[in-house]
Amino acid sequence: MRIGFSLPVFGKAAATPGGVARYARAAEEAGAAGLWVGDRLLSPVKPVVPYPGYETMPDEFRTAQDPFAALAIAAAVTETVILGSSTINATQYQPANLARLLTSIDVASNGRLLPGLGIGWSPDEYDAVGIPMSERGKRLDDLLDLLDTWWSKDIVSHEGVGYKIAESYVDLKPVRKPPVHLAGFGEKSLRRVAERADGWLPVWSIPEAFPADVLTSTLAKLRADAERAGRDPGALSAALRVNAAPDTKPEDIAESVVKIVSILEPDHTFIDISYLTSSVDEHIDLTGRLLELTAQG
Repeated sequence: MRIGFSLPVFGKAAATPGGVARYARAAEEAGAAGLWVGDRLLSPVKPVVPYPGYETMPDEFRTAQDPFAALAIAAAVTETVILGSSTINATQYQPANLARLLTSIDVASNGRLLPGLGIGWSPDEYDAVGIPMSERGKRLDDLLDLLDTWWSKDIVSHEGVGYKIAESYVDLKPVRKPPVHLAGFGEKSLRRVAERADGWLPVWSIPEAFPADVLTSTLAKLRADAERAGRDPGALSAALRVNAAPDTKPEDIAESVVKIVSILEPDHTFIDISYLTSSVDEHIDLTGRLLELTAQG
């Protein structure tokens, strides 16, 4: 079983100078399959919409690194691990800048980028970047159009939502077209996954918040819908994020991960240990322990 882990981009571990690079090296050496980031711009004191499952925001989000910087650092100090995001709030970024960022990280990592994109849920963050939250769906569709053009044509022009790209030479191309995965459980989000994405970003929680068949049935429907849209259903992959609650024992995490992986059979799996560590050393130690336990399972 190949398991990846979250880079220390949230919480106390994220504040360690040089910590992302040190952890990325150690995790790859220990046998991690991938290194992953999330995306949090703000931790409002009084959020308009609190973090799901919380009355406000988790303390860990008070310290948050830039996800693109973390991926670039990891790319520089590793050789083989997948470098993924689950999830970048893609519609909070200027599209041309985002396209260049993703392309540059893929080139720097020699084609190891797996961009997982979403539309976020925080009105406070949308207010902070000056983008209407009501436009996030059409902005994501527009971004997917731009990425297709940016990665396939030498001369790029694009009429976007609130921006325009004049005919421009874009010679920097990814090593291979990064497999864009999309997040979401809503009807429109799932339709977009089936019709446009290379993969889906399901989430599993420990303790378990819902039955496993919620994920398996959704993935089966996505692949059926992809086939109806004229796409290869077998090419639609799944990159599973496993969220472990604070104070969860490593043995319980490993048991749950082995279970859900055997049922869902995702193409990629990573454990978010942001809520379980307070230092980079703890992040490294827990990674090694979970790799041992999941291998035994």
